[in-house]
Amino acid sequence: METSRAHALFIPLYATLAASAIFSLFCIHFSLDVSLLAFPLSLAFAAFILHKSILLYRDDIAAISVVRKLLQYLPYVLLACFVLRRAGKYGTPYWYDVVTVLLWCAVFVLSLVALHFLHEKRVYALKNEWEKARKKNPLQKPSGIARALFEMLDWIDALVQAVFMVLLIQIFIVQLYVIPSESMVPKFLIGDRVVVFKTASGPTFPLSDVGLPALKKYKRGDVVVFRNPHYSMDRKSEVKTVTSQLVYMLTFMAVNLNKDEMGRPKADPLVKHVAGLPGEQLVMQDGVLYARTKAHDDFTPVEQDAAFAAWNLNALDAETKRRVREIPLSPRQYDMMIACEEKRRALNLREAAEECRELSASFKRTAASLGKDVARSGMSEDSVSLYAYELFVNYDSLTQRLLSADGGAAWFDSFMTQWIAALPLQDRYCGGDIYSDANYRLNIMIKRCLGNLVAHNAALIKDGVSSGVRRSDARMQSLLEEAEMLNMYVLLLDQRNMPVFPANASDGSAQYIPDGCYFMMGDNRFNSLDMRHSYTPKMTKLTPLDAYSVTYQSIMSPQYVNKKYILGTTVFRFWPITRMGVIK
Repeated sequence: METSRAHALFIPLYATLAASAIFSLFCIHFSLDVSLLAFPLSLAFAAFILHKSILLYRDDIAAISVVRKLLQYLPYVLLACFVLRRAGKYGTPYWYDVVTVLLWCAVFVLSLVALHFLHEKRVYALKNEWEKARKKNPLQKPSGIARALFEMLDWIDALVQAVFMVLLIQIFIVQLYVIPSESMVPKFLIGDRVVVFKTASGPTFPLSDVGLPALKKYKRGDVVVFRNPHYSMDRKSEVKTVTSQLVYMLTFMAVNLNKDEMGRPKADPLVKHVAGLPGEQLVMQDGVLYARTKAHDDFTPVEQDAAFAAWNLNALDAETKRRVREIPLSPRQYDMMIACEEKRRALNLREAAEECRELSASFKRTAASLGKDVARSGMSEDSVSLYAYELFVNYDSLTQRLLSADGGAAWFDSFMTQWIAALPLQDRYCGGDIYSDANYRLNIMIKRCLGNLVAHNAALIKDGVSSGVRRSDARMQSLLEEAEMLNMYVLLLDQRNMPVFPANASDGSAQYIPDGCYFMMGDNRFNSLDMRHSYTPKMTKLTPLDAYSVTYQSIMSPQYVNKKYILGTTVFRFWPITRMGVIK
């Protein structure tokens, strides 16, 4: 009977050590980097436990507390070894990681069973010799300095174990995040602290793809935390990211080492709303998100997106607005944006074409009156920067250059009228969709405004009006106000709108977000670099339908996110107390 009681401890204990030994073999790595440390560390720790276990088997009860303590740390040490082995230059096959993870799970479960029997209240009843030895040599608490040191070590041990347990909980169950930006205003403000549920999202062991199965099916409106696909996810970057995340977890969000090459904190992970679902094709125009599917071929507004998209932060309640650090648009700017969109939608393309032809003819007449050969062609297509901001800022120098340069009138004619060839024969979208049509129209509005500025300015120059008087001219002031509106809208273009995504195939057939992938956006659309954007601006034409199209600095580069990069869903805000509550 006594032997069977002792076997209740030694069977799981030696099974734990056997699994640890096999785990150590899977940690063998021959690269001359940090992965080389995994095998000796895991083997040495397991061997030391084996040594103490043998002493315990020989009835050395002093080994009981040592074995207990070592078993408590064993899963954490092996997890660290797993990370070390994966942190080297070269990885290991998926099946190899699966076996290693299963061995770790076996060690974790078996060690819990062994620790159950090693508990102070149970272990001495397993063998008469242990119980007799305990009675003969009862534990005596130290006194004085020794007791203070003992208590301190005990507290340190409890703290370290608590930290490791929290680490496991944050990897596989829930994690705490602090909101770093205002991309999700008004739902989240900077400094809000939220609880993210991870288990259903399929959390994985650090630096591997092995983990729990992903059971969560995300729906539109879910607030998710996910890895930022804008950053590199190669092995070197992932080691740095995982290390910083571990430090972030262990310091309870106090230390963030996750920084880019410039030393700036990475926006990783991100917190955004799920806006697009698998099987959808999206487009956004004038702040309205549209979606279509194979079953419903027409784009229709996504009403749910309008419920959480925040375009005008001036309309927030006073208390929330007080805590917002940056209001992207003033009331005047917001009204200008709405007015610009209304004018663009109401633009009569045929009338605009006639006006642009007349502006070109007016400029030719002015140039001819100054003795210029207006029929001569001397300026190439790219002779002038077509960047919208520079066109408006440099309208005066552009006017004088066109009046003085060979072929200036011919270039201005091409600039003002080349787009007309792309006008549709019927009442349909230019470019085939609402986004392309809107940018085509915006390009015309800018050209018409700039054309009026140049033509009127040229006429004033012909009449000998000084530059100071020209700038104060009433019509010039009105045109410059229109230019301000148009330039501001171009600056907002990529935050306010999005092209058809995924883009249609080369044959024009619709493409859709793949299964298992989602599209995310922040609520504060004017202050959110999200899955619509890249982090590197590039000069882009407003429309490909015009060889002389106005250009702008674009960051538009929409992409979807595979569900394997989704870490979890936000479920509860616990700070600040005044905003505490379940996240809906």
